Parts: sequence; structure tokens; C-alpha cells
Amino acid sequence: MTELPDLPVAALAEAFATGAASPAEAARAVLERIDAWEPTLRAVTHRDDAAALRAAAEAEARWRAGEPRGELDGVPVTIKENVATRGVPMVLGSAAIPPEPAAADAPAAARLREAGAVLVAKTTMPDFGMLTSGVSSAHPTTRQAWNPAWNPGGSSAGAGAAAVAGYAAVHVGTDIGGSVRLPGAWCGVVGFKGSFGRVPVDPPYYARVVGPLTRTVDDAARAMAVLARPDGRDHMSLPPEPSLDWGASAPLTGVRVGLCLDAGAGLPVEPETRAAVEGAAHALGAAGASVEPIAPLITEEMLAGLDRFWRTRTRVELEKLGPDAAARALPYIQEWAAAAAGYDGATVFHGFSQMDAMSSAVGAAFGEELDLLLAPVAPVAAIPADAPSPTGDPATALVHIAFTVPFSMSGHPAISVPWAVAADGRPLGVQLVGRRFADVAVLAAARGLETLRDPPPAWPRPPGA
Repeated sequence: MTELPDLPVAALAEAFATGAASPAEAARAVLERIDAWEPTLRAVTHRDDAAALRAAAEAEARWRAGEPRGELDGVPVTIKENVATRGVPMVLGSAAIPPEPAAADAPAAARLREAGAVLVAKTTMPDFGMLTSGVSSAHPTTRQAWNPAWNPGGSSAGAGAAAVAGYAAVHVGTDIGGSVRLPGAWCGVVGFKGSFGRVPVDPPYYARVVGPLTRTVDDAARAMAVLARPDGRDHMSLPPEPSLDWGASAPLTGVRVGLCLDAGAGLPVEPETRAAVEGAAHALGAAGASVEPIAPLITEEMLAGLDRFWRTRTRVELEKLGPDAAARALPYIQEWAAAAAGYDGATVFHGFSQMDAMSSAVGAAFGEELDLLLAPVAPVAAIPADAPSPTGDPATALVHIAFTVPFSMSGHPAISVPWAVAADGRPLGVQLVGRRFADVAVLAAARGLETLRDPPPAWPRPPGA
């Protein structure tokens, strides 16, 4: 029998509606699951079990009265540490930042609470969200349940690790260069980055997106139906579209897909990753889609320029904190940001401009003909748990995000879908990208792709199970 922590959203809602299980039982089961895994995974930064159980009891009363707030009512969720929840410190994964309690829930947290979801934990991230890694100066290294020797990716590191282990049905992460999709691919779960502005964010910033990590595409879509509700604090958010059918499905027949196996920058694609994407392309073609290769997406200078801009931004943030606090940040981040000291204004402006250059490049890749792009998520599979990045070198800090960051800069919706497993067991995800604002179409295509893959491995069991 499937255990409560492993049930998807729809099954949990049905169980709550029929009385086969209760939100309180689900919350207790999830908290026990966290207890079993957490000494190994270290995916959690904050827990308030009493508050979670109170919220679950309130949800249970609503279900018993026949008045649930929706299908997420009573469903366990986790939220990344940098998405504010009232009263909980938000240090952005860094020992450099004072642990001051947040004054209010950020939009995503507020929408989930309004929907009755039960927040069971806040999850980890690396310093300032600037690493594809579970390594941080603020907490112990986060690891994967598939194999604790593997890195979950990042910066939504704890969310990815928690999704594999079954800490909840929905895990909220953030993505500014791949931070939802990369852990999705490395952990073998779904990671969805909606169109820029689709989910309100506070504070908003260029390309910053909040999105779900889940075990299935359907759960990601059900989470988006709640997360995408409006909030006036985000002046960059899209107009609300209550008519969006987040549960839509559509045939793949006739869908025009561009196959991108060369980002034009960054690390070369490993053979097993390339084979996974080619396998997904073949499956799409067999399902009736039209798949054609496209030219490399971006240039090395675009990626290098963005790297210089982000180094500068991080250096400014560290300087604001003062030398004593800045010295507590992860040494990798300190070294990466220090290089910006020699940049002049023209260099920084050129780096900033690469956001628009990438956006234009993605638009040109789609042209008027394509509905979707298919690409790797990362050129490499999961790295060792204690590595801050695939190269371990701050001089090449962004070389692994060349397939994800262009779609962050352009604002296109993109999703990581688990597809295959490497010879050593590491998960291999593939990325589908849709036209701007076509979030529902991307999720529908991902639903179709999900049905075409080989049966995935059984989820890892907690220690002692």
C-alpha cells in the first residue's frame, strides 16, 4: 500500500474527501518521514511541527464539514528558505546574513496558506542562491536520497532532495538561472519554471521566478493553480488569468519541436545526457511531433557577461553586510564575487545587457515556426555532494547553466522532466521550453512526455524502513 507521504495531490484530496485518510494523519506521516531521512539528507532549515499539526487539524475540520478550500487543503508542502514565511529567519543560505525573522509571508507562501496547504518545513539553499549545489555556509551539506554521495543541485537544493524523499507532495523553489530545473534533473523529479511574472514574487527581480518541484507533472500543475494567483506586491507580475486550465492535456501530434543539443556556451554535454535528450526526441517524434535540430542557442560572451554582472551584484551585497559578516560567506562565493573588484562601469553594463541578448537569442531560436524546444537541463549529471559546482572553480562558476539560464533571461516557461537513469544510477532529466506565456501548453506537453518514458525506479526508502 502506498504510504501517505508518497501520494500525489489528487490522491490525497480524494482520501481527505472520502475519509480514507485525514490531513492530520498525512502531516504526522510526513513529519515522521522527515525524522527518518533528515539526519542523512539535511534538506530542512526550519520546522514548526506544532504549527503544522494545527494547520492540518483545521484542514481536517473543513474536509469533514464538506467545505475544503480546494484540493491543496491539508496537503503537506515545503517552501524554500528564501521565500519568506512570517516569523521565520531568511538568511538566503548564508552565514553572512543575520537571522532576522520575516515580517510577512511572501506571495507564494500566502497563497498556499490561503489554499489550506500545510507547511511542514522550510528547505535549504546555497549562499545567496548562486550555486547549483547543496553546499552552504549556513547549514550542513544537503544530500540526495538516491545516494547521499550525490549533490541534489540547486539552488533549490533542499526542495529537490525533499521531493525525492517524500517530505511533502509539493515543494516550492525559486529559479533565476535554473535553480528549480537543475535540482529537478539531478534528483529525478519535475521542476517547473513558469513564465516570468506568472507567479508573483516579493521582492521581484529580473528573471526571478517561484516554481514547484514535485514527483509528477500533474502535481506541478495543481500547485501552479494556487501559486499563480495575484499579489499586488510584485510590480513585474503578469495580469492574472483565472481562466487558465492548469489541468489541460493535449496530443503531441503536430507539435513542432526544436532540438537543442548545443547551447553554444559552457560545458560539453556528457554522452549519457545527450543520449537521454535524443531518446526523448525520438519518443516525441514517434508520438507524432515534428522534431528538427536547431542551431546553438547563445554565445560564450553572453554567458561570461552575465557571470560578470552577477559577480558584481553579489560583491555589492557582501559589501553592504560589512567585512566581518562577508567573511562568513562560503569561501567559493567570496572568491567568485571578489573578481568583480576590477570591473569598470562599461564592463558591468555590458554584463547586464547580456540578459537582453540571451532573451533575443531565445526568441530567434523559436522564430515563427516552433512550439517547443527540447534540450538538456544540465550538460552533466549530479556531481559529488560536497562540490560547490561541477568544475569546483569560481572562475567557471556558470558553465553548467548554459541550457537553463537563457530561458530565465527570456522569461519563457520551461520544465525539467525525469527521463532516464545513468549507468551509475544518477537521474537524467530533459527540458521542455514553450513560447512566452504558454505555461499551460508546456505542462500539457510535459504530461505527454511523461507517459512516453520507461518506468522510473521506485522511490528510495527511508533508513530503517
